[in-house]
Amino acid sequence: MCGIVGIYLKNKKYNSQLGKFLTGMMNSMATRGPDSAGFAIYSSEKKKKYKYSVCSNTDQVKEISKKLSKHVKDIKVKSISDHLIIETAMKPKKFIEILKNHEELSLVGYGSCIEIFKQVGNPKDVVKNFSLEKFSGSHAIGHTRMATESAITTDGSHPYSTGEDECLVHNGSLSNHNNLRRSLQKKGIEIKSMNDTEVAAGYISNGLSDKKSLKETLLDGLKELDGFYTFISGTKNGMAIVRDEIACKPAVVAETKDYVAIASEFQAMAHLPNVNSAKIFEPEPGKVYSWGK
Repeated sequence: MCGIVGIYLKNKKYNSQLGKFLTGMMNSMATRGPDSAGFAIYSSEKKKKYKYSVCSNTDQVKEISKKLSKHVKDIKVKSISDHLIIETAMKPKKFIEILKNHEELSLVGYGSCIEIFKQVGNPKDVVKNFSLEKFSGSHAIGHTRMATESAITTDGSHPYSTGEDECLVHNGSLSNHNNLRRSLQKKGIEIKSMNDTEVAAGYISNGLSDKKSLKETLLDGLKELDGFYTFISGTKNGMAIVRDEIACKPAVVAETKDYVAIASEFQAMAHLPNVNSAKIFEPEPGKVYSWGK
């Protein structure tokens, strides 16, 4: 059992409150996943710049910046708890190769507008450690984890990201993830863990790289991803949810003219503005709902 949440803002006047909204949602889902938590925030796109979300096992930020600056020009490093947001114009392929030479650093995600944070611990502590309520942006997804498929580690926590400005959170389990992992790796998709959610994220990355839309990719996944699951997936342009055709994993959507909120339980959305007048519904089995482009 895990908790998943997502919020997509239609009205920009709420952008400065995105972190506050997501904090309340994550805290409400703490009982569904007490082992670890994580979230992805989408904010304004950095033109000709990339933001690399990195987990660090050292607090020597200045020393890390000094080491990286020998190989990366115009680097900017921001430290939040045990994570770093590294901003540079260097393209992902080259930067990721450089990062492999630094064992104290682990890449969590990258893109022009995404920042990802995840950590072992009670979700209420995790969101506090990263000062989530101070974040602003256009949309976000989050996860509270009760471990089933892999160890309780930061690497085993959600969201998973296997492509530029992409991420996925998942409640459920996949039964064919080992075969899919091998198939995706042959296609060049890097999957570092044994977690089934990272395989699903890789499947989505593969579909998007084939110029399919997020909605089209998730529809294809209903035929190829075997298991019981609810996914919330994000890209820089939007967000989507899908439940498998049995739909035993819960989800509820609240939509107003200002936002769309998704959660495993309605209580996670009770604090949102004007939620009492929202259109509230349970996503149908085997149907993809998407917002944005």
